[in-house]
Amino acid sequence: MTSVDRAIRGVSLALSLTVLALSMLASNGAASAAGYPDRPVRVVVPFAAGGVADITARIVADKLGSRLGQRFYIENLPGAGGIAAARAVISARADGYTLALLTNGTAVSVSLFDKLPFDPLRDFAPVSSLGFFDFILATGADSPFKTLGDFIAAARAKPGTLNVGTVNVGSTQNLSAELFKTAAGIDFAIVPYRGTPEVAVSLLQGNIALMIDSYASIKGNLAEGKIRSLASSGPVRSASTPDVATARESGVADYDVESWNALFAPAATPPDVVNTLNGALQEVLADADVKQHLLELGIEARASTPQEIAGRLKSDIDKWRKVIEKAGIQKQ
Repeated sequence: MTSVDRAIRGVSLALSLTVLALSMLASNGAASAAGYPDRPVRVVVPFAAGGVADITARIVADKLGSRLGQRFYIENLPGAGGIAAARAVISARADGYTLALLTNGTAVSVSLFDKLPFDPLRDFAPVSSLGFFDFILATGADSPFKTLGDFIAAARAKPGTLNVGTVNVGSTQNLSAELFKTAAGIDFAIVPYRGTPEVAVSLLQGNIALMIDSYASIKGNLAEGKIRSLASSGPVRSASTPDVATARESGVADYDVESWNALFAPAATPPDVVNTLNGALQEVLADADVKQHLLELGIEARASTPQEIAGRLKSDIDKWRKVIEKAGIQKQ
């Protein structure tokens, strides 16, 4: 046998072994997808325990585990921009055993951070939305504003003199205030606070005229009559606050802010695994008990197709980029 023949045989053998290895990997992946899940599944949440997103994830994870016969457990990895949580998920194997809770805040982070070390559109495989919720535009119980129209009229009469409170600069609540200013064609000062309790106290003390936050965050003060809802931020009235008119009904035609939570997996997760998770979530989020629990938090349980939630993420990235640029908010 010549040296050329030996070289050809060597290349042929290497190719055969490569094909065999790829075939084994493919068959193992198919088998894994077919038996998914056969061990506990980790769901990484980019927020601390006890918040609305965390509670939502726990409610859904519990029912998802019962539906699929394996435990779905929550791991909280809070941090600016959801970076720590995202890194944990995209560095894990794309086998469906590490999942991520992404939110509209993820869409905001894309434009808010100068060098975000992940791309939510490229690095994640969408699974399904979990729920959607509005923000409440509220004032103090003793406020002269009885409707959102009253507030808008006062802001037009004295531009820049009214204060609106939200949590941190760059939060969805804060950007919702920026969008409200633009959509209503009015001018007011936006005052950022570290957390909702500080915003509420400032409202009650009369330091701000309006606050914007989630229903779950101000539910107690609303129930006690300390503050009063003027409008909700979504396109239609929320089932959690059916008596509260939307900003659109109140005359702000172009105002629409609807937040969401959703489940994503690492990119390249087998489609069969994504389909299994999506099918289970369709059933879980249609469950009356789950819907009621989430509604108490002001969240409307709603599953989606992977394509729908991917489209929502992309459209929200575009939407909040424009708001951030117009407001001149400095990137972090």
